[in-house]
Amino acid sequence: METEEFIATLRREGHLLAEAAQRSGLDAPVPPCPQWQVRDLVRHTGAVHRWAAAFVAERRTAPVEWDESAPDDDALVGWYRAMHSGLVSTLEAAPADIECWTFLPAPSPLAFWARRQAHETTVHRVDAQSAAGAERSPVETAFAADGVDELLTGFHVRKRSQVRTDRPRTLRVLVHDGPGGDWLVRLSPQPPVVERGGPGAADCTIGGPAEALYLALWNRGPYDGLTVEGDDALVDLWRRTSAVL
Repeated sequence: METEEFIATLRREGHLLAEAAQRSGLDAPVPPCPQWQVRDLVRHTGAVHRWAAAFVAERRTAPVEWDESAPDDDALVGWYRAMHSGLVSTLEAAPADIECWTFLPAPSPLAFWARRQAHETTVHRVDAQSAAGAERSPVETAFAADGVDELLTGFHVRKRSQVRTDRPRTLRVLVHDGPGGDWLVRLSPQPPVVERGGPGAADCTIGGPAEALYLALWNRGPYDGLTVEGDDALVDLWRRTSAVL
């Protein structure tokens, strides 16, 4: 996907998140994140948008302290809308060759922040719609497959990943409704190692439509529509240890 497509997705998903938060009310629990109410979700996502925009707008080349400050409830959703709008505008105005800090591999810093914030917002839009009891808006197939890729090849190859096994095991993830959706996840006592389209049989293979995989692997949806072949204990391991807020 192109950077412009990620920015367009970010714009749409942020509006949907704010609408769902307005509809649910700030006291509503967030089922995928049991420790949160909607106010926590809105504060978190707005603070992330503000944090991300600052790296691009100010050309920051080193990480900075996380700022979780946000206004009181009366102004919270409006504040979120402003943080989201500011991020979208910052990314749209940024030059393609901008240099700033990132924390996952990417073709460029601008590509990184557009992709990361599009997925950040989509996942939390799903949370907000879940809290509101609203019908969940769909996740487009190519974008969903990209989100599985970011999760597997970005987040879970880092040292902080808790998806580990006492002895070497392999988990294959397959997208059934789009090209290029094949990942081999090598598990061990160390952080996972992920190969796109890695060769060989796996101890467990989980597959299905890209959207269903996206929601399940980000711990935002059921596994009901997925196929599991082999050792399903690896799927249970993923569900217990892979959460990313």
